Amino acid sequence: MSTSAVELEIPFAEDVTVSDDTLSVDLRDGRSISVPLAWYPRLLHASSAERKRWRLIGRGVGIHWDDLDEDVSIEGLLAGKPSGESQASFSRWLAKRSSRPTTRSARTREKAPRVG
Repeated sequence: MSTSAVELEIPFAEDVTVSDDTLSVDLRDGRSISVPLAWYPRLLHASSAERKRWRLIGRGVGIHWDDLDEDVSIEGLLAGKPSGESQASFSRWLAKRSSRPTTRSARTREKAPRVG
């Protein structure tokens, strides 16, 4: 009995939408795929503004969020693979993220009146 390998052509991403609970990607072949945002903890913990700042990489073979240092491959989405990041790595990222001042609080400190 012989076995033949099936080669799958991975379609390119065309557009990305991230809601509070879902990552949705429109593909060039007309399909759309949606996965739970919980699959990508960095996206889950991101602000709405950070989620909107994505760019396609490799002509659409993946998506990158600079602010979050997050990459998602279309192949991984189609295969149903959630983030492969370890809990230790994510915890370090989250701790570093929560220790930095937010833009809003930095502006508030700059505009606060001086006392004394």
